[in-house]
Amino acid sequence: MRIPSNREFTRITPSAFSYHRLKSYVSDCRAVLLPSFGGPHLLELRSHVQVPPLKPHEVLVRTRAVSVNPLDTRMRAGYGRSIFERLLPLILGRDVSGEVAAVGASVTSLSVGEQVFGALHPTAVRGTYTDYAILSEDEVTPKPDSLTHVEASAIPFAALTAWRGLKCTARISEGQRILVVGGGGAVGITAIQLAVAAGCSVVTTCGSQSVERLLAAGAEQAVDYVAEDVELAIKGKFDAVLDTIGVSETERIGINFLKRGGHYMTLQGEAASLADRYGLAIGLPAATALLLNKQLLYRCTHGIEYSWTYMRADSDGLNEIGKLCQAGKMKIPVYKTFPITQVKDAHEAKDKRLIPGKIVLEFD
Repeated sequence: MRIPSNREFTRITPSAFSYHRLKSYVSDCRAVLLPSFGGPHLLELRSHVQVPPLKPHEVLVRTRAVSVNPLDTRMRAGYGRSIFERLLPLILGRDVSGEVAAVGASVTSLSVGEQVFGALHPTAVRGTYTDYAILSEDEVTPKPDSLTHVEASAIPFAALTAWRGLKCTARISEGQRILVVGGGGAVGITAIQLAVAAGCSVVTTCGSQSVERLLAAGAEQAVDYVAEDVELAIKGKFDAVLDTIGVSETERIGINFLKRGGHYMTLQGEAASLADRYGLAIGLPAATALLLNKQLLYRCTHGIEYSWTYMRADSDGLNEIGKLCQAGKMKIPVYKTFPITQVKDAHEAKDKRLIPGKIVLEFD
């Protein structure tokens, strides 16, 4: 496959004609395919994977870096099989940073050659572990000049997940108190930075290795949940709790720390796991019933709102995240990079927890 140079990109204008012109270069490309669920050894980097035609509102991104999210490794192992099994082989990956290579006929906010970053919806089948990723116009935004592609690729999916909970569900505002349970991960640290930027005071729980980093990110208190009794160390009540761990114990603690009228949000919703266990026809109604039951229970017993939080495409949210990054108010540390040719090693390192933080795959 011949990849066009940056000079060739800049001569292509965002029109249907320009896309057809680019297709002669990008009819196929490298991509990491997952033919069946299981371990990292199943990931296959193939050289000639078809690039589908762009729909009117889609953007073709020449990938420079993608991050390895927990969702990627869970999907590889079989999470979401009730949805994805019939669609195998899959291309994993949600985050991306790169350059616009072509745009659909209806795209107006982006132009060819522009540096962008963004994230796909969790249920996307064609992910970003590929030389050329396809996203909708509202899933990408200009990359902050202050970030490299590696740094930028670590942010969108995690930050949009935190945005969904704090901004869209809890609607946090200046002066409120926020508790982030499990602040050491990517969603946790972006949630802390989002809340601080909104003028909130933030308390978080984390492992000992994350305490200093989360205090530097703006948390007023970071409690080591191994060395300290969380319920004794944290004082007062909160307007919102974002629980990134979502086990029964953290749910109990989070609920009890909330003021009446507050919001408890967990990342560990059970829709996909119940659908995987019982099939879509039974699992999804069961998940809906479980969620409604918990919402009614906690509304009656504690006077709080309970919800499962998932990432959703949000162009306004992504633009605001970009502004925070540009202003130096949001960043996720990248602990290690791997070339895309070593994607199996990257997933193995993530599975074995050999690397404590964010891993990014780089493309040449």
